[in-house]
Amino acid sequence: MSVRTRFAPSPTGFVHIGSLRTALYNYLFARKNEGQYLLRIEDTDQTRYVEGAVEGMIQALSWAGVNHDEGAVFEGDHIVQKGEKGPYIQSERLNIYQNHIQQLLESGHAYHCFCSKERIEEVREVQKAKGLLPKYDGFCRGISLEEAKERAAKGEPHVIRLKLPTNRDIHFHDIVRGHVTVNTEDMDDQVLMKSDGFPTYHFAVVVDDHLMEITHVIRGEEWLPSTPKHVFTYEAFGWKAPQFVHLPNILNADKKKLSKRQGDVAVEDFIRKGYLPEGLVNYIALVGWSPEENKELFSMEELIEQFSLDRVSKSGGVFDTDKLNYINAHYIKESSDERITDLAIPHLIGAGYITEEEAKEKYAWLVDMVRVLKGYLSYVGEIVNKVDLFFKTEIEPEDSEAEELLKLEHVPQLVEIFKQKVIAAEAIDEAFGKQVFKEIQKETGIKGQNLFRPVRVVLTGSAHGPDMPLIIKVLGKQNILSRIEYVKEHLL
Repeated sequence: MSVRTRFAPSPTGFVHIGSLRTALYNYLFARKNEGQYLLRIEDTDQTRYVEGAVEGMIQALSWAGVNHDEGAVFEGDHIVQKGEKGPYIQSERLNIYQNHIQQLLESGHAYHCFCSKERIEEVREVQKAKGLLPKYDGFCRGISLEEAKERAAKGEPHVIRLKLPTNRDIHFHDIVRGHVTVNTEDMDDQVLMKSDGFPTYHFAVVVDDHLMEITHVIRGEEWLPSTPKHVFTYEAFGWKAPQFVHLPNILNADKKKLSKRQGDVAVEDFIRKGYLPEGLVNYIALVGWSPEENKELFSMEELIEQFSLDRVSKSGGVFDTDKLNYINAHYIKESSDERITDLAIPHLIGAGYITEEEAKEKYAWLVDMVRVLKGYLSYVGEIVNKVDLFFKTEIEPEDSEAEELLKLEHVPQLVEIFKQKVIAAEAIDEAFGKQVFKEIQKETGIKGQNLFRPVRVVLTGSAHGPDMPLIIKVLGKQNILSRIEYVKEHLL
């Protein structure tokens, strides 16, 4: 049987960065082994369903390039399901779960439970007070199947529970955690079917993974304590369990599980800020997995080639925004000026620098501006903090270093000569930006830092920054002359 993996999220809101990593690892492992990767929507808890969450999930995964072979996909503006093992949306599989729960009831591996929530809570409170593990006390285990069916047929509220054997060790192997053993005395008779007729995660996941022929269950470590129940459920059906892989949590700087309280944790947050998919995917892959070679930058193709489950860490990986920014900055520099411009335009419009109409009219100019700045961006949205130099008319030295440069004795002469060169120029482009400094050096003898840096301060307010020829081109004649006049009048 070929490798088959799945990402099976609940549509309860945004796509957590940890969920993206889980999907990515499933995708990489399937691709590495020339298998299939599918997306299953686990929406059996209807109380937590968020409208639009499925659409957002598919869009986020598509944006990241983590594309599934089977499952829910967009076709035009609506969702369809592709693949032969569907439906891939659990709420459409209720008849399947009903058929399979009957098998467990008939075989004696499950039973009806008619206990009220109040009774169960009271039992657990007593157990806690005695220092015992709070769990269901098995009050309904002895009810015969015939009696249970009669009571259920009369409409008596009930759930269906897994009937665990007493005092038995359940064993399974986890590729990351190794051999795991849990005794059934430390486990609960898990609810398999809720009173509303919907299955719990613990039942549906076993049935679906078996019927969809999943070979490797790669999921977060929060599901590790529940896995022995899943293993026993496979056994109860007479099915072979898949390989289990429980991934470590992604942690914040305090070594606690990453949560929205600490800031951006949703894929949508990073998209909105202007992170590139290749940057986020590259970084997320490294949070919990280490490649064999000492390397940090990987394309998706290289990740597929390098990925292996035996190099997934047992301990949680800390989400390091600085490291993410370093990796993402690399991909911004490698991208075309036009791509970054297209991503930057909504941010510039949102910040009030340009209108939608101006974005169309001045597109070539915006491309030149982005070309100046993109080497200084960690994420595209950051551009709104760096474009002021191209939109302001009043130039002020940004620090003492810039102030001291304007005080140099030769600066008034230099500024006047530069001004006349600009006035006389037929075109203010990069060629002019390169030639003008050669001409001034030849005519005045001013050269090197004494030539470039004062002019940079006059035009930008800073002693350091991008290449001057491109800055000169982007500023244009009128903007340059306005800045020169302002500096002459207020600062020289």
